[in-house]
Amino acid sequence: MSDQIVRVLAKDAPVKASAISGRDLVERARQIHKTLPLGTAALGRALMGCSMMGNQLKEERGSVTLQIRGNGPLGTVMAVSDSGGNVRGYVQNGQAEAPLKAPGKLDVGAGIGEQGTLTVIKDLGLKEPYVGSIDLLSGEIADDITAYFAESEQIPSACALGVLVDTDQSTLCAGGYLIQLLPGAEEDTISRIEAGVVRAGAVTGALREGITPLELLGRVLEGFDLEVLAQDPVEYRCYCSRERVSRALISMGRKGLSDMLEEQGGAELTCQFCDAIYSYSRADLEQLLKEM
Repeated sequence: MSDQIVRVLAKDAPVKASAISGRDLVERARQIHKTLPLGTAALGRALMGCSMMGNQLKEERGSVTLQIRGNGPLGTVMAVSDSGGNVRGYVQNGQAEAPLKAPGKLDVGAGIGEQGTLTVIKDLGLKEPYVGSIDLLSGEIADDITAYFAESEQIPSACALGVLVDTDQSTLCAGGYLIQLLPGAEEDTISRIEAGVVRAGAVTGALREGITPLELLGRVLEGFDLEVLAQDPVEYRCYCSRERVSRALISMGRKGLSDMLEEQGGAELTCQFCDAIYSYSRADLEQLLKEM
């Protein structure tokens, strides 16, 4: 089964939810950035969380950026999603390692660090993007996304994300869910969801069984009458191109580009999201200067 996001709405309670299967997109990120297991797990969680947030956008050309800056060895973790949930990202120190939390369990919280910030930038096509930032809660990413929605958007939420890395360091399975309460939710609804989260257990345990995102939501929201709103395929997708890189060089201004030409005689730029390399010869830079 290819990666997908399913979005549902409870007919009998003010609850909406999303779930994602993301094994392929996480593995693609691992291959691009050559991450070790800890980096794979952290980046994978960020990518899938951001993907579900992006998939919620109503603005077709909108985007969501999730930036996590912690004091742990992984450094900054960033993910960017379009409105379909297609996502790209990077981890600053993807080869960093940390002691296991338990046998076979990676300690993502230690990799990210407990001190730092989580920032969400939503570009909704307006003059200025929406920016919300909170202090990290645990560095486990899902907990921090839950805290972000509660503090910055006043939306009670439950988020779970999991990445299971195989013995050969490839991604065995990856997925998660995001459940949110709408206005009017009562204590009984909250209690039922909390019980469902406990009953469903760890995401990776369920994913190893090969369940679909809809089946995952069915476990957590057992007893709710769910209506499927959408099931969208998602993937790791970078939008870089030589045209975009050229525009970035032009944005340096005539002096900046002239200095680069004089000092370096050319340029070689690498996309931080997909590691594509764009090379510019002296003649290429001279042509850009002519076009300015």
